[in-house]
Amino acid sequence: MDSTLLKGLTVLEHIAASDAPRGVSELARALQLTKSNVHRTLQTLVAAGYVRATPSGTYECTLKLFELASSVLSRVDVRQVAERFMRSLAEQTQETIHLSLLDKAEVIYLHKIESAHPVRAYSSIGGRAPAYCVASGKALLAYQEGALVHLSDPLAAHTSRTITDLDTLRQELEQVRVQGFAINRGEWREGVCGLAAIVHDAMGKPVAAIGISGPADRLDPTALRRFSDVVVDAARGLSRALGYNPIALAPRPVRIGGLGAFV
Repeated sequence: MDSTLLKGLTVLEHIAASDAPRGVSELARALQLTKSNVHRTLQTLVAAGYVRATPSGTYECTLKLFELASSVLSRVDVRQVAERFMRSLAEQTQETIHLSLLDKAEVIYLHKIESAHPVRAYSSIGGRAPAYCVASGKALLAYQEGALVHLSDPLAAHTSRTITDLDTLRQELEQVRVQGFAINRGEWREGVCGLAAIVHDAMGKPVAAIGISGPADRLDPTALRRFSDVVVDAARGLSRALGYNPIALAPRPVRIGGLGAFV
């Protein structure tokens, strides 16, 4: 193992995670390195373009890290990354698992794993469904409310349980944001229920929804409550695998003219 490279990466990661530029002395204390070692490392990082010195003598990251991360993210295949989370969810629930995207007023099934049960929810990869009628669609709409402009009012009814009023749908989407998951109570197909949660990418954007669907006699209210935690955990795990870090993306308090503000 190259200890010099490891120290350099440790210094770089610490500066990147800091909410303000860092000086040589405080980096040395925080990382338990000598000041001369930290100084040499910083000069190397400056020469490589990853760090720059500020007028006050401290150091901060440049946008080169963002450029590298962007090129990596552009190659990330959500479907490929989701595979292991979907399979784990299938094992835990024994129901059909969907990975869905939002396209205007519809969800598209990007990937799926069939339930082993002979009686199960039927769908096809590339298939579509009205977003306001299915759990994955509601999860996506809850975090992309701009998509509501593509919906009519009243909404078309597909079953006796379909939400047909836009204001009622907005109230349910608010509940989705509060509880962290969405439920379909037979609103798209009679006797078929589902549960889904949102997936975020590294920039915090909602990019997909992962969820389960199956017959209403298996996915009754008790089962849906029981499976809500595992579905949310799968969505969070997939989000983390895509680089999502809600703490890093949270607004940070700063002082402006003696007043507190968030940026």
